Amino acid sequence: MARKRKSTPGPYVLYLELLREQIPDVTQFPFNLPAVRGLTTLAFHPSVTFLVGENGAGKSTIMEAVAVAYGLNPEGGSRNFNFASRESHSPLDEYVRLAKAPALAVDSYFLRAESFYNVASEIERLGVGDGYGEKALHELSHGESFFALFENRFRDHGLYFMDEPEAALSPKRQLHFLGLLHDYVRRGAQFIIATHSPIIMAYPNSLIYMLDDRGIRETAYEDTEHYLTTRGFLSNPQRSMSVIFDEEADG
Repeated sequence: MARKRKSTPGPYVLYLELLREQIPDVTQFPFNLPAVRGLTTLAFHPSVTFLVGENGAGKSTIMEAVAVAYGLNPEGGSRNFNFASRESHSPLDEYVRLAKAPALAVDSYFLRAESFYNVASEIERLGVGDGYGEKALHELSHGESFFALFENRFRDHGLYFMDEPEAALSPKRQLHFLGLLHDYVRRGAQFIIATHSPIIMAYPNSLIYMLDDRGIRETAYEDTEHYLTTRGFLSNPQRSMSVIFDEEADG
C-alpha cells in the first residue's frame, strides 16, 4: 500500500512545461498568443507568482490552464466542483505539464472573478455555504463575497489560483487583501495570481511575469506598466488627463 504524503509548507507546484511537440496547430488560439508562442517552461515562486499584462495578453488563459491542469474546475471552485454554465475554456491545459513538489497541498481553489457568481450559485445548490462564512454569498456584495472566500474558505498549506481578485475590491480592500495574503503565505500557502492591480502586485515576496507582444518574461515591480502608469497619473492627475483629452480631441 502506497504511503500518503504528509502536508508541509509549500511550494506545491514548481513549474509549468508547454508540450510544444504535441500542439496540433500553433497558428490557432491560444497557441498563437505571444505569451504562449514563446513559452517553454514557467517557474513558480514558492510563495506568490504574479501574471500581469494588458487585456488580451493571455494572463487568464495561462492561469486557467495551470488551474485545470492541477485538477480544478475551469469556472472556479475546489476539486469538488464539476459544473459548467458555458463551455468556453481554451484547450491549453491539454498541452501543459505541471511539475509538482514532494509537498502535498491540503487544499486548493481557483477564484475566477468573472465567473464567481456561477461558483456562488453552485455553492448554494450543493449546500456547502457554511465554509464561506455566516451569510450566503448571494446575500453579500460582490466584494464582500470575495472576502468571505478569502477569510473563511482558504486554509493553511493550501495552493490557490486567483484570476483578477481585485475585480470587486476597493483600494482599501486590496490593502486588506495583501494582509490576508501575507498571513496565508506565512502559514505555508502558495499563490498564483493574475492581476491588473498595482497594489496587489506590490507584494514583496513574489515573482512577477509580464505578458505582452514580446512574450512572457520576469520583471521588477517598478518596471511594470501598471506601476509606471499609476505613478505617473497620481503624480500629476491634471497633466495626465490633459494629455489624454488632447489625444481624444485630435483623434
